[in-house]
This record gives sequence, structure tokens and C-alpha cells, in this order.
Amino acid sequence: MSDLWQWLALIGLGAFHGVNPAMGWLFAVALGLQEGRRGAVIKALPPIALGHALSVLLVVIGFATAHLVTASDLVKPTTVIVLISFGAYRLVRGYRHRVRVGMQTGFAGLTLWSFLMASAHGAGLMILPLLLGLLAPAQLMALSLCGPGAEMTGMIAALGSAAVGLAVVLVHMAAMLAVIAIMGLVIFETVGLGILRRGWVNFDLLWAGTLIGTGAALLLLG
Repeated sequence: MSDLWQWLALIGLGAFHGVNPAMGWLFAVALGLQEGRRGAVIKALPPIALGHALSVLLVVIGFATAHLVTASDLVKPTTVIVLISFGAYRLVRGYRHRVRVGMQTGFAGLTLWSFLMASAHGAGLMILPLLLGLLAPAQLMALSLCGPGAEMTGMIAALGSAAVGLAVVLVHMAAMLAVIAIMGLVIFETVGLGILRRGWVNFDLLWAGTLIGTGAALLLLG
């Protein structure tokens, strides 16, 4: 997979999270309907996106660190195990959405809520297969820029990982923010939350299946 397709997949993943009501636009619309104004929806979007991004960032940091200190032949099998195990866990246990904050919560409360929801869903895990293809080239590029015989190669490689990791989080967050803004404002201005009572895609089930399927694909292609 070329770098371009990996970045496009990352954008698509952010859009998928943005469409999922559990990732934030549902809460934003509820706040807007409670206050009776569009501004409440818009105000809720940045902290929701920030909390989601922080959850993804933790996954990226953990994976990038493991990528630097773990034998390369163990990284992909470990990724496969994590994806399939978490997907199966969610498929069996389901999502009970016990994370609660009050409707009068502020920026910090919304950020924390979004962080916990994204973490509970394993939102950052689907980025792992993309990081497999992005981190190594970034590390090699960082090392090549320093020339042969450069000292502190470990730190230089880490800087390459940090740069691509930050870019991954920002691109993912931007895609998610754009979609939750569209979803939240369109639903607030038109159909309201009644659309969820008339029928909606089970994103939780779809997400669990996607995690398992991606892990299985990595295993078969590995």
C-alpha cells in the first residue's frame, strides 16, 4: 500500500468515527436541542474532537515506543493479537456506554467524556495497521537526513516516529471533526434525534467486526 492510500485510509477512518453517534455528534446535538441554539452544537465539537485525538495519541505513542524497542518480527503478530482480541471482546461483551457526564458540563468535561468513550471503543487500534507501514519509512528518512555515521541514531529514529505519529493524529482528528460537524449541524437543523428511533446502523457491531477482520487480514497477508 502506498503512502497516499495509507493517508486516505486514515482520513476514511476519521470519517467513520465521525459518523458514529457514540463518538460525539449525538451528545453535541442533544446539547444544542437542550439549549435551543446551533451555537451549543458548534461549541461542543472542539472538546469532543480533542478528547478523541488524545485517546488516539496514547495508542500512537504506545505503538511507536514498542516499534522502537521491540524486535521487528514481533510487532505485526502483536498487532494482530491486539486487534482480534479487542474486537472479539467487544463483540461478546457489547457496548454499554456507562460513561456519563452532565448536560451542563464544560470544555474539560466534554474532553474527558470523549477521551473515555474513544478509549472504550478502541478508537486508536485501527490506526495500528497504518502505522506499521508509516513508521519505518519515517524513521529511515530521519536517519538519512542526518547522513552516514550520525550519532544518537535511536533518538533520531524516535524523532521520525514522533513526527509521523503527530501527523497521523492531526489528520485523523481533522477528518473526524469535519464529519461530526456536518452530522451534528445537519441533524440539529433538520430531523433531530428522532432519526435514531426510526433506524440507524449498529456501528458498535460493525466496529468490532472491522477490528477482527483487519487483524485476520494482517495475519493472512503477513
